[in-house]
Amino acid sequence: MSNASYPITEETIGQVTHFENAPQWIYEVDNPYLHGVYAPTVDEMAVDELEVTGELPEGIYGAYYRNGPNTIHKPTGLHHPFDGDGMVHAVYFQDGKASYRNSYIHTAGYLLEKEEGRAMWPGVMGTFDFSLPEFPIKDTCNTDVTWYAGKLMPTWYHAGRPHKMDPLSLENLGEYSLPGRTRTNMSAHNHVDWNTGEMLFMDYGDEAPFMTYGVANADGTLRSEVPIELPGPRRPHDLGFTTNYTILHDLPLFHDANLLRRHGKMVLDFHRDIPARFGIIPRYGDSADIRWFECEPCFVLHISNSWEEGDWIVMDGCRSANPLRQPEGGGELAHMLVYMRNETNNYRWRFNLKTGEVREGDIDDLNTEFNKSNQMFHGVKTQYAYHQHIPLLHENGHTLRFNGLVKYNNETGQYDKWDYGDGVFGSEAAFAPVKGATRDSDEDDGYVITMVTDSNTWKSEALVFDARDITLGPIARVKLPQRVPAGFHATWARGEDLYT
Repeated sequence: MSNASYPITEETIGQVTHFENAPQWIYEVDNPYLHGVYAPTVDEMAVDELEVTGELPEGIYGAYYRNGPNTIHKPTGLHHPFDGDGMVHAVYFQDGKASYRNSYIHTAGYLLEKEEGRAMWPGVMGTFDFSLPEFPIKDTCNTDVTWYAGKLMPTWYHAGRPHKMDPLSLENLGEYSLPGRTRTNMSAHNHVDWNTGEMLFMDYGDEAPFMTYGVANADGTLRSEVPIELPGPRRPHDLGFTTNYTILHDLPLFHDANLLRRHGKMVLDFHRDIPARFGIIPRYGDSADIRWFECEPCFVLHISNSWEEGDWIVMDGCRSANPLRQPEGGGELAHMLVYMRNETNNYRWRFNLKTGEVREGDIDDLNTEFNKSNQMFHGVKTQYAYHQHIPLLHENGHTLRFNGLVKYNNETGQYDKWDYGDGVFGSEAAFAPVKGATRDSDEDDGYVITMVTDSNTWKSEALVFDARDITLGPIARVKLPQRVPAGFHATWARGEDLYT
């Protein structure tokens, strides 16, 4: 075993389970992100008329998509969950019925390794091989997934090349390019404004300009893209937007690009003496229009929503004040394991465009992340956000796990919580507005949907909650035809967009 400080048995609820739909080489590798709830699922299938416990209201109209890693080939070095080949799982809802599909994302790396029959890239923990085609690090496209301009668009954590898939068949349609762009990459998190159909995106890298920001039209064409001046290479993860502005992030968690070039290692450092900066730019603004606001040092993975209140810009999200904690044990995987374990909480930032004043503080201190809200209301004031509860390191092993759904009222800081159950682990939830909903509807008029896997039985389900009261528990459970491993991000596409 290569990493005795974190044996497999500790990370798989006391057992090493052999799965028929997982590659059998995983049992030769001692890494908790290849076992138990993280064991890859390599089978692709399409199944209609799924078994449902409870009743699916006809108001659930659309599709839940979730992206995540499903490693095919035995790693050549240390494995990181960002290395796993991307796979989209989809559950479609229409007329009170549900169906399922899943598909690998056919990135250049996936196709080349499939042809070679082996892993070729060393993974994000390096050492990187700059002679390899495409990236010295394999772009797996395994992080987020967005519905935009009639296509499904999966993306990757390290700002890779977005891809496109048919949202109904999951057929792979190649890389997603916007003609006229100066760069081809996009960050993991790009946001579609349902009110206009526009997509707001950014890209970052190790060469100047270190960030670009752009807007794509609803028809899939580029409207604008501008360079953003930064002090050096950064690793932002998300952005926020309001009706008229976009909020870009310059955060003090980044790597030394020169060290990467010299030694082929990406070593992150949290610079506690550098403030977090948030740049507010008009949606269609130029580089010179951005205004920077300094805040307490932190790292931000995900934004719930942002909006305007007079001269103020308000941004809700989850904040980590200490994203690089020291590992409690040794071993080759120690730093990766502690980095993947989120210690974050619900937080609010306020920026005054007239005076330059900044106000920031906790909404609550519960350890939550992977926060989502009703996308119909993105850019305007909202109350509610739906988070995943993450047990702290001392509470439940060393891997990232979601053990409960949390509905926040961000105006009061109060929350409702539903525990998935002992040994049951969830996915990022997506908000599904009731069929025909508009901005005149109540913000929580709809459903919250997640996928869970029960480690007691290794069965998976899609759970459907009434968003008004998640404490009632799932109003319907959709039995999935295969085990779905833990993954990263999810989204909802409306039936009005998919089926018409």
